[in-house]
Amino acid sequence: MVKKIERIIESLRSLLYPAFYGNGISSEMFYAQLLECVPAPVARELTDFIPELRKKLDCDVEAAYNGDPAAESRDEIICCYPVIKALMNYRFAHRMLELGIGMIPRIITEMAHSETGIDIHPAATIGHHFTIDHGTGVVIGATCIIGNHVKLYQGVTLGAKSFPLDDDGHPIKGIPRHPILEDNVIIYSNATVLGRITIGKGTVIGGNLWVTESTRPGEQIAQARKRKTIIQQTLINPDDHGML
Repeated sequence: MVKKIERIIESLRSLLYPAFYGNGISSEMFYAQLLECVPAPVARELTDFIPELRKKLDCDVEAAYNGDPAAESRDEIICCYPVIKALMNYRFAHRMLELGIGMIPRIITEMAHSETGIDIHPAATIGHHFTIDHGTGVVIGATCIIGNHVKLYQGVTLGAKSFPLDDDGHPIKGIPRHPILEDNVIIYSNATVLGRITIGKGTVIGGNLWVTESTRPGEQIAQARKRKTIIQQTLINPDDHGML
């Protein structure tokens, strides 16, 4: 099964960007490959989805190009930037999940994880013009909702803070437990955002921060401010924090 899925992803990339990944495959050949793994109606839906997927990815390419002054062309983004490979897999897997296919979408995103270091659960919802600069170490959880024109840097985690257990002590599945990022959010490297919180439109979160509370639209969360707050609290309540 895994080898068949690997061939599907190779063919998917060929159909999306034949100038870069072309292997001469046609849409009907791709459909035939899908039939080996999914029912015919799903295979047809996924094959017909290719033009729409290309439009979505072109928006992601545009976001990566506009967001990185080191990028000299959109071709460079397509060929060299791991985020585009990860998003090819994610956006295809997400559509497959919407069509009711279970484990295969997870295999597809884990293939991208192994290839790029970017771990996006196929159940996450991601808007248009999304990009991740550098990419390695990014984790996006299953119930994340990400708006449009959002940019992440390497090492960002959008994770769950905690989850309830049933009477037998097992995690309750399917509940919303990951962050919501509204439009135009930027999160810098190695920041960790946990829980079902909302990061308001236009928020900027600095690097190496731990965020577990919602932010207001346009808020800027920086390391210096966090440190200043801790120092102020320590001066007010020295016994609670120890000596500086």
